Amino acid sequence: MLKKIVLKFIKIYQKTLSVDHGLFYYFYKSLGLGCRFQPTCSEYTYQAVEKYGILKGIILGTKRILRCHPMSKGGYDPVK
Repeated sequence: MLKKIVLKFIKIYQKTLSVDHGLFYYFYKSLGLGCRFQPTCSEYTYQAVEKYGILKGIILGTKRILRCHPMSKGGYDPVK
């Protein structure tokens, strides 16, 4: 039950505030902004919570977000 709530919050974030999924997607793309990784950080967190549960999923998602910075190469990085 709680897991479904967390997943729903992630989906709401993606549809509203996310650089790669949200309302201002085209604006951010015109500025050259976007996630360096595939899947995006929010989608990665969603998949991690789905696969491993709330605690481990959020920890994995947080680690992924911390790796997403200008010095990072990015690329394909699926949930393992």
